[in-house]
Amino acid sequence: MKAIARILLTVAAVMLIGGAAAVFLLSGDTATLPDEASVGPNPTLPQPTTSLVPTVHIATAKGWPPGVAPMPAPGLSVKAYAAGLDHPRWLHVLPNGDVLVAETNAPQRPQEGGGIRGWASRMVQERAGAGVASANRISLLRDADHDGVAETKTVFIAGLNSPFGMALVGQDLYVANTDAILRFPYATGATGIDAPGEKVVDLPAGPRNHHWTKNLIASQDGSRLYVTVGSNSNVGENGLDAEVSRAAILEVDLATRRLRVFASGLRNPNGMAWQPQTGVLWTVVNERDELGSDLVPDYLTSVKEGGFYGWPFSYWGQHVDARVTPQNSELVAKAIAPDYALGNHTASLGLAFSSGSLLPPAYRSGAFIGQHGSWNRKPRSGYKVIFVPFADGRPSGPPVDVLTGFLDQDDALGRPVGAVIDGAGALLVADDVGNAVWRVAPATVP
Repeated sequence: MKAIARILLTVAAVMLIGGAAAVFLLSGDTATLPDEASVGPNPTLPQPTTSLVPTVHIATAKGWPPGVAPMPAPGLSVKAYAAGLDHPRWLHVLPNGDVLVAETNAPQRPQEGGGIRGWASRMVQERAGAGVASANRISLLRDADHDGVAETKTVFIAGLNSPFGMALVGQDLYVANTDAILRFPYATGATGIDAPGEKVVDLPAGPRNHHWTKNLIASQDGSRLYVTVGSNSNVGENGLDAEVSRAAILEVDLATRRLRVFASGLRNPNGMAWQPQTGVLWTVVNERDELGSDLVPDYLTSVKEGGFYGWPFSYWGQHVDARVTPQNSELVAKAIAPDYALGNHTASLGLAFSSGSLLPPAYRSGAFIGQHGSWNRKPRSGYKVIFVPFADGRPSGPPVDVLTGFLDQDDALGRPVGAVIDGAGALLVADDVGNAVWRVAPATVP
C-alpha cells in the first residue's frame, strides 16, 4: 500500500505542474548542510531521510541563447569548439588532434520505467533534456588551423546503438555501444569509417538497461580494455539477478576476449582516467538516490583490482543502506570507502587529468570533472565543471569551479558531461543540453 500511495502522490504532484512551468518540483526535503560539507576525503554523512514522495527538483533544459556561453574561472577563457551537435555526451582525442564526439542518448528500454511511475520518470527526463532520440553516431571534429574552433564536422561512424566510450589501440578503434564493444579499423587522418564494426564482447544491457552508458579506457600497454557498467536500479530493487556484471568496472583481455569483473559495488561509474604520476586507474561514480538532499555524495576514487565499494548494501564504506534486503554483512565489511566526495547528487560524469603546460599552473596537477547536475536535491547541485587538485598522486585540496553559468534560475542552459584534454592542452567539455563542445584555455591564449 505504501508503494501505491507513493506512486499516486508522485503522479498527483506531476499533474499539478503546468506545461509552461520552468521547474519540475515535487515535495521532499531540503538540504541543511553547506555544500562544502559533502566534498573532500571526509564528507559529513547525516542520518538518511526518506519520504513517500522523493525530492524532484530538476532544471528545465533550455539551451544557450545566441551569444551566451558558460562562465570560466578567472584566468581562463571559453568558446565553442563546436556547436549545433545532437546531444553530445562523450569525447575522445585522437593522436593527430582530431576530436571524436559521441552524439547519443538512451536506447529503447521497454522494461525501464513502466506504468504510472515510469510515465512520471519520462516527464522528468524530457524536462532535463534527456528525452530526445539517440543520433547513434560518432562525429569527427577537426580544427585544422589550430585556432580553437573546429572548422569541419563529419559523420565518422553511423548506425551505432547508443554509443558512449571510445578508445584507440594502435590502428584499432574500440567503441562501447550500450550492449557490446565493437572494433573498427582506423587510419590516421580519416574523416569517416565505412567498414562494419566487429563485435569484441557483449555487455550487460537487456530490456531494462537502467544505466545505459558504457565508457571505455585502454590499459597503458594496450592489451586490455576497462568498461564501466552502471547498475540496473537505484538500490537493487529489481533483484540482484538483474545486477550480474553491473555496478562495476569490467576488464576485457583483447587477446582472449575474456571479460571479467575488475572492481564492483560502484553504482554508476562513468569517467575513467589513468593518474599521470602513479599510473593508477581512477573513476567518478554516481551514488544512490532517495536518501535525502544531504545523502549520498557522488565521488572520485582510485580503483583497486578486486575492490568492492559498497553498492547496494552500503555507501561510503560501511554505512548500511537499510532499504536493501537481504543484506550482506560479509560484503559490507569489505566495502572500500572512496577517496574523495564530489557533493551530493551532482551527477559527476566526465573525468580528465590535466596534462601539458598550456593551462595556468593552478590547473596543471589534478582532475577536471564534468558535473551533469542533480534531480534529487534541493537546492540543485552540480551543473558545472570543477577541478580537484592533486599532489603526489592524491587529491590535495578543495575543488575549484572551472566552468559555471549552466543554470539560469530554474532553467538549464547547458549540462556538462564528458571532459578531455585536447592536443594543445586545453580542456574540452561536451554539453548535451547546449548541443556544444566548449573549449577552456588561458584567458590570453586563443
